[in-house]
Amino acid sequence: MPLEVSASVPYGNVADVQIAKRPGEYEVSFAAHPHGGPECLWFCFRIRRAGVRDPERSRLRLVLKYSENMLGGNNPATLRPVARGLNGRWERLAPGSAEPLPDGRRNVVWNLEAPDPILDIAFCYPYGPPELAALLEDCGGYWHSDTIGVSPNGRPIVRLSNRYGEPESTEPGLYLVSRQHSAETTGSWVLDGLLRELAAHGDAAPLVWVIPFANMDGVMQGDYGKDNFPYDLNRAWGPVPMRHESLLIQRDMQRWARRCSPLLAADFHSPGGCESDGIYCFLVHPKHCPEQYDQTLKWTGAVRSAMADEYASDNFERTADYASRWETPNFTRGAADTFQIAAFSMETPYGQSRDLVLTTEHYREAGAQTARGFLAAG
Repeated sequence: MPLEVSASVPYGNVADVQIAKRPGEYEVSFAAHPHGGPECLWFCFRIRRAGVRDPERSRLRLVLKYSENMLGGNNPATLRPVARGLNGRWERLAPGSAEPLPDGRRNVVWNLEAPDPILDIAFCYPYGPPELAALLEDCGGYWHSDTIGVSPNGRPIVRLSNRYGEPESTEPGLYLVSRQHSAETTGSWVLDGLLRELAAHGDAAPLVWVIPFANMDGVMQGDYGKDNFPYDLNRAWGPVPMRHESLLIQRDMQRWARRCSPLLAADFHSPGGCESDGIYCFLVHPKHCPEQYDQTLKWTGAVRSAMADEYASDNFERTADYASRWETPNFTRGAADTFQIAAFSMETPYGQSRDLVLTTEHYREAGAQTARGFLAAG
């Protein structure tokens, strides 16, 4: 077959690939690989044309299988993957269309031109170490980059900071985390914009420590990472940490808390694949942390005031009451309990916010607006 499909790319994930010739086009059908977890959503792979392009087949038909098994994969119109040819720019695909099968299942189909010999496909804009390196370079040395330990598979866990602080300092301090669920890349893009905006404020910004890739193994392995076994990283934050990454970060937060006056812990996520009504925040639940809930409202209120309506959900401030596979605390509750501070997680849709089709620049702008809210609240 003149087409080859490979997951041997950064953050690669694909399964059950089939390639077929059709009149005027090739068809590549595929599925998202769960990589050992109960939930799947992320995919990222390369289509390579072997030999000379077939002039009789200039189009490509992408067929996503088993979307009903993906977290939030039930609305094809909101699933907007990205594609990258030889120009190196990721671009959104048009909305997918549902193709029903005889037994009641359905596929999701996209039709596109594919003139280049190599085409990369991903569920959303990838964000990894190269993008982080670009952020650090663009910020001109404002952010320190230090390794606080290694992942279960031996990869460095990096922490950024704008200042190290001083023992017993009363300087206001924020601790930020992203990619606990390893493929929730919109959280990284929002954090990217937030950090760029804080860097622009220089010494006027509070002391900020940041873990950009909490689940580094999952990021590099192409895991989706939601509820992955042996333990979801965002449910591993009890007094006895249930994952090595949470142990490292808990100890780093204790170090941070000794060098500032802790005010806020925030965590950047993406929701299910079909959510499209804007960015929103999960606050620490008032039944667990009533005082911290009231503190958190000040921060999320400031962020909502700074965020444009086209980005923010009408239901911006929420508490998580959905069923969980885990009984242990998540990051925000763990931080609120341990340090008696405000804490929330921000959820940024993958594909669109209402009618706005989201790009990396939109994510970054939402992050910049979040930073302005932090500056107003702090």
